[in-house]
Formats: sequence, structure tokens, C-alpha cells
Amino acid sequence: MKIGVIGTGKMGENHVKTYASLTNECELIGIYDSDYEKGKEIALKYNVKQFQLLTDLLKEVDAVSIAVPTKYHFETGLACIQHNVHMLMEKPITSNEEKARILVKKAKEAGVILQLGHIELFNPKINILKQLLVNEKIIAIDIHRMNPYDQRLSNVDVIHDLMIHDLYILHQLLNEEMKKFYAIGHIINQKTRHASVLADFNNGTVAQLTASFMSAEKIRTIRIITENAFITVNLLNKKIEITKSPHHYIKSLQDHPLEKVCETITFQNYNSLENQLIDFLNCIKNGAPPSVPGEDGIYLLNICNKISNFIKKDFK
Repeated sequence: MKIGVIGTGKMGENHVKTYASLTNECELIGIYDSDYEKGKEIALKYNVKQFQLLTDLLKEVDAVSIAVPTKYHFETGLACIQHNVHMLMEKPITSNEEKARILVKKAKEAGVILQLGHIELFNPKINILKQLLVNEKIIAIDIHRMNPYDQRLSNVDVIHDLMIHDLYILHQLLNEEMKKFYAIGHIINQKTRHASVLADFNNGTVAQLTASFMSAEKIRTIRIITENAFITVNLLNKKIEITKSPHHYIKSLQDHPLEKVCETITFQNYNSLENQLIDFLNCIKNGAPPSVPGEDGIYLLNICNKISNFIKKDFK
């Protein structure tokens, strides 16, 4: 399968690097970036062809990864559809919901796969966590996703860039609609840089999410309280820690003091982006529905917009 990458910033370069390593699954044909010098740098670094026109690249490939700024997602997606090129589009899907609905509709009509780049879905820890929670009554979930300041993201809203990952994780873990929420945040130059959300779901689960571009360190943690266990996941290391109540194991020994039962699940090295790209390629080869469909992108954009608008309204 012939592949291209559109956009060669930090995430786009990661896609280029990963596709270049997947020689048994695909052939990386080339890249395109409106910033010619940036594209040239990446082309030389990975020994891949640089296309000076987007249309020229689209004529040569079966599928692409789209890693351009969100404001260009709609027009880039339409160009792919016009050339019958399947696409993996980094989140969020577009800059507004109307454009997202149009893009999803046109892709479906053209038979073009549109998959959203929610990389955390392909983190094996999330898949194991979903299995652990199948028969659990979830009481509360607390998620923190925080980054140090980065000038590159000075014009990016933290909700649409970071929190969107955890909103999708919640969607996958709970499979429930958010009933209501309250949000507060810190705004600089009309962009939310730090945000906290307290949400209530239809099944009674309470969730708290915090996302920040103002942290002193990179943090990716999930803590879950169920009726029987306390589960801690650090997405930056290789383990899940589970602490279960003694009565979960032994209900008849009420007169004997028991220590909490702890379990640790460890993981070998893995590459979530590689897992995601292979899944995308397999969807195309097998004609299967995308793992993260465009409809999910619309759903997430709607929630992110509601949270962002709530904070901005409250901030005024």
C-alpha cells in the first residue's frame, strides 16, 4: 500500500518515521508540507520524496496521515476525498462541528476511510484497563494530563489538544453519555491553558479531568475507584497497579485482620503510534470500519466545544 504524510511538524515527523519502519505493511511514497523548508528537512532526514504540490502527492498514494494544524483539516480532507485517498487525521477532526459533519458525510459517500488519530486507544494499558473494568461498578475516575509550557502550542486550546484524549478514554471505558459537567480554567490570550472538569455520567460514575500546559513536568495518570478496587495507571511507565479490598477475595473470615491485596501488571516495550498506523492500514486492506470513526470525532469536538465555551463564559 502506498502511503504519504501531510504535515511534517513534530507529530507529522513521528508518522513519517513510523511508516518508514513498516516496510512489510506499506511503502512510504512521500511527504507534503506548505512550509517548504520544513518539508525539505524531514525529506532529507528520512530519505523520502518531498512533493511541492499536495495534489501531486495525492495522485501517487492510497492513503495518508494528516498532521497539519486543525484549521487546515477540512480543506485537506476534502482534497483527499476528491482523490479517493483514505486518511488518518490527527485530532480534533476539524475546527467546527459543521465542517466535521460535512467531511464525514462526503468521505462516507466516496467510500473513503476517515480514521481519527486518537493514539491512546492503541496504548495496551488502555485495552487492559477496559478488560479489568468489565465487571466492575465504577464509582469515580480521576485523570490528569499535564505538559510543561511549550511556545509551539501558544495558540492551542488545552481542551482540544490534551483533554480530548481523556474524554475519549472516558467514552471507551464507560460507554455512557455525560449527563452534566462543571468546568473552570485559566485563560491566557483567549486560549485555555489549564482546565479542570467535574462530570457526572448516566450510570452514576463521577469523573474529574485536569489538563494543563502550565505544569512543571509531564504527567499522564488515571486513577479509578470501583466498589472492589483502586486502580492506578501511569501512561508514562510500564505498569498498572491494582489494590483490592480483602472482602473481594475472602468474605468468610470476618474475625481475621487482612491486609489489602495488591497486584501489578507490567508491560513490555510498545509503540502506540505503530499500533495505530498498522490498525489504519489493516482497516483499508480488509475494508473494515475504522477503529476511531469520524462520528466519534464529531462527538468529541462537540464536548470539547461545550467545555471550552463554559470556561470562557464563566471567565468573563
